Amino acid sequence: MRIDIITVLPEILESPLSCSILKRAQDKGLVEICIHNLRDYSPDEKHKRVDDYPFGGTAGMVMQCEPVDRAITALKEQRRYDEVIYTSPDGENFTQPVANQLSLSENLIILCGHYKGIDYRIREHLITREISIGDYVLTGGELAAAVMADAIVRLIPGAIGDEQSALSDSFQDNLLAPPVYTRPANYKGWEVPDILLSGHEAKIREWELQQSIERTKRLRPDLR
Repeated sequence: MRIDIITVLPEILESPLSCSILKRAQDKGLVEICIHNLRDYSPDEKHKRVDDYPFGGTAGMVMQCEPVDRAITALKEQRRYDEVIYTSPDGENFTQPVANQLSLSENLIILCGHYKGIDYRIREHLITREISIGDYVLTGGELAAAVMADAIVRLIPGAIGDEQSALSDSFQDNLLAPPVYTRPANYKGWEVPDILLSGHEAKIREWELQQSIERTKRLRPDLR
């Protein structure tokens, strides 16, 4: 898989995309993540400007068509992309099923929104999918892009040591994950449930399912 991220602030993405599972997946050759500075595609050679005032007198600045078009066109000349994603607060919600689906892609472009947004013509003619990580507004789409990349890449076979771990994460089956514990079994009188120490695998799995159902009903009834 290859993920190309277009941004006006590449430095925000450098750290989260070069640590932990994302770094190991890249080192293994399972994924290639490339960050592109939108200013490199600006027609303004002197100032590298990529934004301008909006028509109609609305407050704020808007990302221009030409730099974005240049960047996406340059990438598409090199390979075919499954999706060209725009990080937008009014896009579809980014959920585990969406991450599962995108993890099966071969190539993705993620365009990070910024300023007041992007010229709407980009959304009409160049973007294939708009995704939001939540009902709130960020300064830019870089953090959203990092969240999506992390959620997608960890699902690629071989990205994490125990592939079954990803399959048992919260939301994979529309349930929250059950409680987990580790040693010591008794800490300050806080004890691990006896069932987890029983060694009876079938009963443990049954207990975990019951706990997942109970926690989902209590904490996220909207999922059921």
